[in-house]
Parts: sequence; structure tokens; C-alpha cells
Amino acid sequence: MQDRTTEDENVSLRAEVDRLREQEAASREILAVISQNRHDEQPVLDAITQNSVKLCDAAGAGLWLLNSAGDATRLASIAQNQDQKGEALVSVGLEFPRENVSAMGQCYRDSRTMNIADNRDDPYYLNGDPTAKKLVDKVGMRSRLIVPLLENGIAFGCISLHRKEVRAFSDEEVTLIESFGRQAVIAIENVRQFKALEILNDELSERVSEQVGEIERVGRLKRFLPAAVAETVISQGADKMLSSHRALLGVLFCDIRGFTAFCETAEPEETIEVLQTYHEEMGKLINAHSAGVDHRMGDGIMVLFNDPLPCDDPAGDAVRLALAMRARMAEFAKKWKRLGYKLGFGVGISLGYATVGLVGFEGRFDYTASGTAINLASRLCDEAQDGEILLSPKAAIAIEDLFRIESRGELSLKGLREPLEIFRLIGGATS
Repeated sequence: MQDRTTEDENVSLRAEVDRLREQEAASREILAVISQNRHDEQPVLDAITQNSVKLCDAAGAGLWLLNSAGDATRLASIAQNQDQKGEALVSVGLEFPRENVSAMGQCYRDSRTMNIADNRDDPYYLNGDPTAKKLVDKVGMRSRLIVPLLENGIAFGCISLHRKEVRAFSDEEVTLIESFGRQAVIAIENVRQFKALEILNDELSERVSEQVGEIERVGRLKRFLPAAVAETVISQGADKMLSSHRALLGVLFCDIRGFTAFCETAEPEETIEVLQTYHEEMGKLINAHSAGVDHRMGDGIMVLFNDPLPCDDPAGDAVRLALAMRARMAEFAKKWKRLGYKLGFGVGISLGYATVGLVGFEGRFDYTASGTAINLASRLCDEAQDGEILLSPKAAIAIEDLFRIESRGELSLKGLREPLEIFRLIGGATS
């Protein structure tokens, strides 16, 4: 009898280990999809609904998002259990009025998880709500789980799972889907920021060509531009600086490796502290190396050399800044590692012509750039491993007599028709 009990315990333990491995693999898959699809959240949403159905043994799952007006919720992704045959009763794009979706409406109103053991006991069903009656009597939904997607504590979407038998979702399953919900929020925010940057790049040439106004506005520039840029605008004349123009730029992009995964496990206070330290220290180095402009978005930083402040060696200046940044980040990585944070640092550098100028509206302008050189540096940064400084061919040629470099081979980068040979910085200045 004791041997039988021990065997049953071993079987149960193996099943638990297998379940935990499946959950870990699903989380890794979703994080990988997030990192590969910064421009499109749909693959992430689909991965989340598919893994939700699989890991929670649900009949189906849907991920819903509020429309821009906030008065209707739209089905953005759906997945069904392949073992439970039947036609799909809803499809992507279906919309419901926000206030007429019974338990889902309450999830939106209260911004909280709804775990319904049996829909026939749900007050909405008992009170004759048409949507609730249809879901139970026609669709056959018995147990249901609805997890909100939250931004600043307010629900803007939800993940909905259901079973066609009465089998309540466990606390572990609720925790798993809530984790998936946080990953969906990250993916959606990443795409929102990426699209905002794309729109800025697309509209830059047209917007900077418009005249900002009378010459007296120049005196206000110091309120919304870096001091060095504002001084240059004033000294060289507003008309010249405020209009779109082409310039040869050294472009540096950098960001923290592993930051998305870190945000998934860290407390908000820890995330803010890491970002604050990172931006403060990188800002000091950027100022010390006399960069013309820098822009920041989350953990990403873009730095421009040679406009509006001219320099003799834009690519070399960018490399010198990158080396200083890498050294400083290596110090922080050691400290963060002791705290359990697995964070790294990568850099991409390009050299080329770009369209430069002011973009914005009265009271808030940014001095920025768009073009192939900008996009290339960003792509190189995405490719860089922890501690790597990757260079475009033009940047590598410009600094090869001053720094040690090696080829990293050809890579196919988004936005480029042909594979491009890229280079890696392998040391400091040559003797």
C-alpha cells in the first residue's frame, strides 16, 4: 500500500513539473514574440489566446479591446480548443456595446478579474440578461474567466476564457492569465510607441517645412529645446535652423537588454529606479561628449552627432560615447546582478545623411531626424547582444584607423532590400 501511495505521489509530482514547464515555455514564447514584433501586437495577442486555451484546458479564449471612443469592445484575437469540435460562433472584429456584455461589462467597470464557476448561478443570467442567457443556453458557456488589461489601473481590454462544463478556473490558472494580461499590455504599448515614432518620421519633412512664426518666438526656444540647440538656433538665425535640411550624422541607438523580461517580474518601484539611474548616468555622458541632440523612449536612447552642433568626426564621437556608456553600464550590471536583475546593454551606430529639423506645435517642439541612417542605427541596436557595439559599413570605414573592429557577417535588416555586412567594435582606440 505504501509503495502504491509513493507511486501515485511521484505521478502527481511529475504532472506538476510538466505543467510548470509548459507555463514557463509559454511565457518564454510570448516574450520572444513581443521582442520580435514591436511594430505589430497581433502575433502577441494570438500567442496569448492560444496558450491560454492550451494551458487552462479551456474550450475557447478571446482577447477584447475597447475602441477609441471607449463605448464598445472589439474581439482582437480568438482561439479554440481543437479537441472540442464545433463552429466558431464569433470572429475577430466582432463588437459589443461596452455596457451590454454582462460579466464582461462588470470587468470593465470595476477593472477586476471575474471568475465565474457556473454561469447559471451568475446574477446576470438569473436576472434574464439577454447576453448572459445566450452565452449559457445557446453557446453552452458554463465556467468563465475574464481578466482585465489595465493601464494606470483602468481596464481597456480583457482576456476571456470559458469551459462548456462546470469546472471553475483555479487560482493558479487565474494568476497565469493575469500574467498573460500584463504581457499583452506591454506588447500593445510597445506597438503604440513604435507607430508614434513611425508617424513622426513619415511626417517630419512636411511638418518642419512649415514656418514656425515670427522671429520673436526664438526667445522662447530655450523652454522646450536643449540649451545647446537653442543657443545655436539663436546665434545662426531661426529661419535656417527651423526649416528642414539634410545633414551628415553620426547616429547612436542604445537600450537595455532584458528590460522587458525584467519589467515582468520587478516591482514598479524597482523598474522606475533602474530607469532613473540609467537615464541620469547616460545623460551625463551624452552631455560630456558634446552630442547635439538626444531622444529617449522607455529604455531606448537616440543620440545625434554633427547637427545642430558641428563636429569633425561624428562617427568617432559616437563610438567614444558608446564605449563610455558600455563601461558605465557594466558597472551598473554588476550591482544589478547582486539584486537579481539580469540586465545588459547594446548599441548600434550608423553614419549617413538624414533629414533634420524641428517638429511639433506651439509650446512643444522637438529637434529630431529621420531617414535611412536613423533606421539603420535602430536596427543595429536591436541586433546587438549584451555588451556589443555594432556599426554600419560607413561608420566602420570612418573609424577603422582609430578603433579595432571585425566583421560580424551579413544580416538581413528590416527596411533594407539586400543583406548588409555589419561590424563589431572589439576594442578601444588603436595605439
